[in-house]
Amino acid sequence: MLIIVDKKIPEKAKHKLKKFGELVEFETKGITYEAISGHPDIFFCQIAEQLVVAPNIPQEYFDLLDEKGIRYIKGEQEVGDKYPMSSCYNIVADKKHIIHNFRNTDYIVNRIGEGLDLIHVDQGYTRCNLISLENDHYISSDKGIEKTLNRFNKNVLFVNPQPIQLPGFSHGFFGGCVGIQDSKFFVIGSLKHLDNESEILEFVSSRNYEVIELYDGSLFDGGSILFLE
Repeated sequence: MLIIVDKKIPEKAKHKLKKFGELVEFETKGITYEAISGHPDIFFCQIAEQLVVAPNIPQEYFDLLDEKGIRYIKGEQEVGDKYPMSSCYNIVADKKHIIHNFRNTDYIVNRIGEGLDLIHVDQGYTRCNLISLENDHYISSDKGIEKTLNRFNKNVLFVNPQPIQLPGFSHGFFGGCVGIQDSKFFVIGSLKHLDNESEILEFVSSRNYEVIELYDGSLFDGGSILFLE
């Protein structure tokens, strides 16, 4: 298994993740702004059991995917240096839905997702702010996304993003701190630094996930954790 993470996440988190697969420390230069330049959720998205990859990631990562036999489809839109061109792959997709600001979504993502229900939100950085659990349960750090999903009768837990670290910004977002593989819910940091730790743990465990905190410090927004097999 490949585990793709931003090269800038804390070393303690990398060390623990290496127990679960082969770690790939992702980085780009000169494509988009520095704070998100290594975020997997800016350049990759998983939808309908397929991996869509921005066409302008460094060639070395395409070579690695090919070497490991991981199938992927190149998107049509290059990631750009400014919003909204930096958000075209930052979607949330589960078994039933695609959630994104569809003014910004890459054409290939939309094509692959035909047949899934579309939920439009105004937040272009959707995956940064949202994680999908089983059976229409979601955790979001964006009030607008929370409000929209509530209108669709989804179960949404809001997390205040203010304590989350994202170097270069006043704070990060909850979706960027987490990744899911099978029944494991990985967190870059410790939930104890959030006001509603117990509520989050109860919400996640109610969907039968095991929470794995990757180190003891404050949550760090690394643009999610991407697991590829």
